[in-house]
Amino acid sequence: MAPLPNSHTEPDGSAVVRVLSYNIRSLRDDTDALARVITACAPDLVLLQEAPRFFRWRKKLARLAGACGLVVLSGGGTSAGPAILCSLRATVERTEDVLLPLTPGQHRRGLATAVVRFGGARLGVISCHLSLDGAERYAQGGLLLDRLDGLGVEHALVGGDLNEGPGGRTFRLLAGALQDGRAVAPWGGEETWTRTAPARRIDAVFATKGIEVLGCGVPADLPGVTGADLAAATDHLPVLAALRVPAASQRSEPGQARQPSGPA
Repeated sequence: MAPLPNSHTEPDGSAVVRVLSYNIRSLRDDTDALARVITACAPDLVLLQEAPRFFRWRKKLARLAGACGLVVLSGGGTSAGPAILCSLRATVERTEDVLLPLTPGQHRRGLATAVVRFGGARLGVISCHLSLDGAERYAQGGLLLDRLDGLGVEHALVGGDLNEGPGGRTFRLLAGALQDGRAVAPWGGEETWTRTAPARRIDAVFATKGIEVLGCGVPADLPGVTGADLAAATDHLPVLAALRVPAASQRSEPGQARQPSGPA
């Protein structure tokens, strides 16, 4: 497997960013193994699904972030499960947790969103976990795209557990509007569920058209990532992508940004 590019900032202000999307099943498995997998991937952004939502969820999420050398950016209980972690390389412009409409009999779903900077690159970010119900999932896909447009940024990415594969209509809806990272630049493994006998690709990273996808897939053979840790960490396999994000145009310059603080 060819090496995935490391994070760095180009002289023109563009940035190569590593993004990891990972369903962590509410930390019900081996959190030490999970932290080792995340750390080995050296991500700038971690888009989590099924982050802790209930008793002491903030402390649990902060503890995971700290174990990986990251900080909590947004989400968790306030977004019904999706969350975003980031490295101190990120400069944070804003965050927002969004609850999606609740369908009776279904789980509450939401989105963790943020706008961040890496060097001269400005990037919108959404972590999502879509419904098990096909009709609700399709509606959520449309709402996700609306929210992405509402971030008001030129370049953005989405990562999450879609609960369906590339042949599903919601997956196709997103892939029609965005770049499916794995389809554009396959790297590593493909199937993400389940961890012990993966047979489906239901987790993905998408990017807007102006972003260059340098590689995207399951980091099964990445140095520091072991099969034992992948099997012990959670019931999904992670998706790691390297993206080159162009420098922001002058018209998209935001107001005062802030640096994320360290873990609580």
